[in-house]
Amino acid sequence: MMLLLLQATDTVNKVVDTVAKAALPAQMPQEEIRFGDLLVKGGWVLLPIGLLFVLALVIFFERYFTIRKAAKSEADLMANVRSSVISGNLEAAIAICKNSNTPLGRMLQKGLLRIGRPIKDIEGAVENIGKLEVSKLERNIPIIGIVAGIAPMFGFLGTIWGVIKIFYDISKTDNISMGVISGGLYVKMVTSAAGLLVGIIAYVLYNILNIMVDKVILKLETDAIEFIDLLEEPSK
Repeated sequence: MMLLLLQATDTVNKVVDTVAKAALPAQMPQEEIRFGDLLVKGGWVLLPIGLLFVLALVIFFERYFTIRKAAKSEADLMANVRSSVISGNLEAAIAICKNSNTPLGRMLQKGLLRIGRPIKDIEGAVENIGKLEVSKLERNIPIIGIVAGIAPMFGFLGTIWGVIKIFYDISKTDNISMGVISGGLYVKMVTSAAGLLVGIIAYVLYNILNIMVDKVILKLETDAIEFIDLLEEPSK
């Protein structure tokens, strides 16, 4: 009788274990992380980070197309100006530069208007206009650099604020379970990730624009030297 009872108990235990194992996945479904939910739970700090991102993009595209227009080839402009200067038709050369409406055209126009003065004065005038044109191209680019620097700081601020809130809630509820702490931390660290992402993108955009401006500066300097050499040719 005792043996039968032990066998029956063992069978019941096996059945219970089987049912428990079968029910375990249903009771503990794996929760999927949704990007939209993380953004919502990230807190108010994501708002300035998002605004900084939009600001960086707007400035980048506006400067990109402006610099690209200034960097277009001006081979025809230089050829036409050279032809007019050699033929002695300065009025035509000035009109060509004025109609081009480009940084190089404005530089050459300034130099042509100074013809008759010492070559150093002409060179100085061309150089000053070149600096002014470069400053126009660089306008607002430093703002993208600022975004690259402060966006990660906003992200860290959001995370620190979230940690402070978590420990404040623990002090009020006296609930120090790891689930509460880790659950709050992974949500608040979204702000750090967002800040770093925006900072990296802004840093890349900032350097792209600076590289483009450097190429334009090199091209303007080369054309300015060619123009000064052109003015000195008749005196040789």
